[in-house]
Amino acid sequence: MPLDLPQLGSLRSLPALEHPELLAPPVAEALAGWEHAEYVAVVEIDPELADTIAMTQAYSLPITASANCVVVSGRRGGEERIAACVVRADTRADVNNLVKRTLDVRKASFLPVQRAVEETGMEYGGITPVGLPDTWRLLVDESVAVIDVAIVGSGVRRSKLLLPGALLAEIPGAEAVAGLGA
Repeated sequence: MPLDLPQLGSLRSLPALEHPELLAPPVAEALAGWEHAEYVAVVEIDPELADTIAMTQAYSLPITASANCVVVSGRRGGEERIAACVVRADTRADVNNLVKRTLDVRKASFLPVQRAVEETGMEYGGITPVGLPDTWRLLVDESVAVIDVAIVGSGVRRSKLLLPGALLAEIPGAEAVAGLGA
């Protein structure tokens, strides 16, 4: 474990690999096999404050440190295409243009919450790019990669992951996309 875990605001960083109880099972499993996992911290938060705005206000965090993960789907030729899109919290995923073109679908829309929760094994409000189904594409806005310490979901609402933003683009299967967040 590195001595210098990512820190942000008043949150108490713990090595994510040593605290699987604070992670959704698919997240803990993905981290256990990821070469950069030693640089990932987990912080415990009040689950009532898991939504980005509430969390940043309660813990005095800059909104620009947060990255949100939204799940989008579309169809082409009868084939469903699903992607998780990671964008800075002060932007929105460009679903109707860039995501649609990237997935090469006629129409892209958010995956229904219940389905996203079931297929990821994560809680709504905690879905994270770490540990997603292998069949999904992972699109990461290039602007996320320049965040010194990014805060993202942990798969559960009672904690968050802290890691260098550049590592989000290093998650296996991740695709860096310019202008994903608008």
